[in-house]
Amino acid sequence: MGKAALLSAFLLCLFISAAPARAARFSGEYLLTVCGIDREGKELVAGGHIACQAYIAGILDYHNLIRSMGAAPGIDFCVPETAGLTSIQKKVTSYVFKNRTQHEKFIAAPGVALALFTYFPCGK
Repeated sequence: MGKAALLSAFLLCLFISAAPARAARFSGEYLLTVCGIDREGKELVAGGHIACQAYIAGILDYHNLIRSMGAAPGIDFCVPETAGLTSIQKKVTSYVFKNRTQHEKFIAAPGVALALFTYFPCGK
């Protein structure tokens, strides 16, 4: 019964829209918006830290997957397991903000990876 319901839900989602599907993309500019805080420490977007940290966690997870398969990531970093997502978010946001002319109009993933490489290099 569970497999049939899952298949039905999948097919329903597949045929609901006739519009072409588009992949969601975070630009560096959008990342700064959802990750950003004002001078009092209040989020620029209510609940933005959730989207921000989920995006960063996705990059961390993908990086760990690539490494677990024995492949060498293009940009390697070693984030300690003790590093909290709030701390990582602050570092990533700071890096992307400081380098925003390079990252604002581009997909955010390389900026996040470079930030992680900068703050969490391997072997040091």
